[in-house]
Amino acid sequence: MITVITIDGPSGAGKGTIAQMLALELDWNILDSGALYRTLAYFMKENNINLDNFEENQNLLKERFKVSFDPGTPGEPVKVLFENEDITSIVRTEEMAKLTSTLAAEPVIREFIKPCQRDFMQLPGLIADGRDMGTVIFSDAKHKIFLTASLEERAKRRQTQLKRQGLKVNMRTLLHELEERDRKDTEREHSPLVPAEDSVLIDTSNLKPEGVVKEIKTYL
Repeated sequence: MITVITIDGPSGAGKGTIAQMLALELDWNILDSGALYRTLAYFMKENNINLDNFEENQNLLKERFKVSFDPGTPGEPVKVLFENEDITSIVRTEEMAKLTSTLAAEPVIREFIKPCQRDFMQLPGLIADGRDMGTVIFSDAKHKIFLTASLEERAKRRQTQLKRQGLKVNMRTLLHELEERDRKDTEREHSPLVPAEDSVLIDTSNLKPEGVVKEIKTYL
């Protein structure tokens, strides 16, 4: 049995950072499911595929949609590799986030990507970061974590992240975008963002990443 640790939670709660730290420390595989959806959105955009012609392009998608992740360096985003190309900077933009948010709510997209997500479950183990990892994709996982944080703290973190990329950001706009993303994630009909019943909840608002990892390791 391959061990899976799921890490779910809203945008800005620290999922990516914590998943990366655990994957590096344990030397396990990592799945950034948000980036997987973003890569699909990118591929569809590049190949003029939309919801109307998605079904007729299923063979092309199954043949070419091969994504891998590299935990990379602490403090830097997990690397997204698609067709042997590093597309991290392309898929981690706000434009791609908005496009992905719309696509991810569609059942046909979620059904297509589910087996792609489960393919990451390989030895020696998997750290799965997302919004429905513990409730849907790896519902039988033994270890489930749900991270949360205040809206204001999550907006601050996103602001810092975007500034590192050299982008100008408006805090009021960020707060609004996060609220809207939260609403879409929690209210969508398919795979809404909710903690799994058997998950451990950790509020990261006042914790440094090392403190969060320490709590998770104590639980494990």
